[in-house]
Amino acid sequence: MSEPKTNAMRILDQKKMPYDVIYYEPGDFISSLEVSDKLGIDINVIFKTLIAQGKSERYYAFVIPGNRELDMKKAARSVGEKSVDLIPVKDINRLTGYVRGGCSPLGIKRQCKVVIDSSCKTYDKMYVSGGKIGCTLCLSPQTLIDASNATTEDITLDNVLITE
Repeated sequence: MSEPKTNAMRILDQKKMPYDVIYYEPGDFISSLEVSDKLGIDINVIFKTLIAQGKSERYYAFVIPGNRELDMKKAARSVGEKSVDLIPVKDINRLTGYVRGGCSPLGIKRQCKVVIDSSCKTYDKMYVSGGKIGCTLCLSPQTLIDASNATTEDITLDNVLITE
């Protein structure tokens, strides 16, 4: 029996956009680094989705490599805000319809602008959450940009890599 489709998959299907799904056994909580190890995929192409709110009270989804940190000033500039702050973990499900560790940039419940780190353009394929923990989507950066109506900007801290 196949796994049920997530909202992220349904959006890609509706737009007739190509993607592959990879399922894995997640454990209690899983980071991008653990997904990289489990699947044997370069951490630079595994992207995580962070949800932030600007001073305007608008919400934004920032998609960055799993081993990088979001530069809050660059992120704010990329969406024309004076500043942005990550939302509290307790609000992730209410605002996105997803859980922490399973937040996809596609199919977010509350409408928000999506900004993907420009490093994605250096790869043929990238991996993002499929909308639940244990489900990863593999797709081209251009497919994700088109499907999420995203922009690309340099939004990560320079020379800061997460190793644990």
